[in-house]
Amino acid sequence: MNEQKKDDFIFGLRPVMEALEAGKTIDKIFIQNALQGEIYIELKQLLAKHNLRPNYVPVEKLNRFTRKNHQGVVAFISDVPFYKIEDVLPQLFEEGKTPFILILDRLTDVRNFGAICRTAECVGIDAILIPEKGGAPINSDAIKTSAGAIYNIKICKEKNLAHSVDFLQQSGIKVFAATEKAQKLIYDADFTEPCAIVMGNEETGISKEVLHHSDEKIKLPIEGKTQSLNVSVACGAILYEAVRQKIVVG
Repeated sequence: MNEQKKDDFIFGLRPVMEALEAGKTIDKIFIQNALQGEIYIELKQLLAKHNLRPNYVPVEKLNRFTRKNHQGVVAFISDVPFYKIEDVLPQLFEEGKTPFILILDRLTDVRNFGAICRTAECVGIDAILIPEKGGAPINSDAIKTSAGAIYNIKICKEKNLAHSVDFLQQSGIKVFAATEKAQKLIYDADFTEPCAIVMGNEETGISKEVLHHSDEKIKLPIEGKTQSLNVSVACGAILYEAVRQKIVVG
């Protein structure tokens, strides 16, 4: 996990429960393996009420976050509200928009995430889908790198991205997966209709499950000896090709 700033997290059973009851947005929550006790049971019930799934980890991981008495619980908070695509998409159609969605499959670098959010907001992306687990934290570094753009775009945290892809397809959204293994170049894809673009993890790319569920695989041309681009640069190139097509057709 990427390094967090002290202001981004809280620890202790009661403080975390109070944050939840006060309506704070929890980005990630880590709980010590085999934690027990009445207050912990209360916390579990509160997490279930808010549809939050904790990460159960060894105490050593929690100690890396803080050496203070964390009581087996550390939660990372975010100033950014989270949405669900099932709520966002119908609203886009009601507003007469042609949905333009971005899916980030397990991106781990905070600055890559922030840079992509900045580009996405500039090109008019309606929503960004990220997984509940395995993605970069939405912290102050991400917000800073995005130049505040994160506040102007709906971030949808989804339990299962492959299921979200299915939902998008059933709603009339075509899903493009950006992968070096594709045969089709981005210039041969049609981005003018309702669509979603999937970008993968910095090291391993798009997960097999999400890749399998996607409609088309696309790639950028690479002419030099370096076989891949930084994910935020690649994402920017693809998004602006989509914008170009929309302008030409429009």
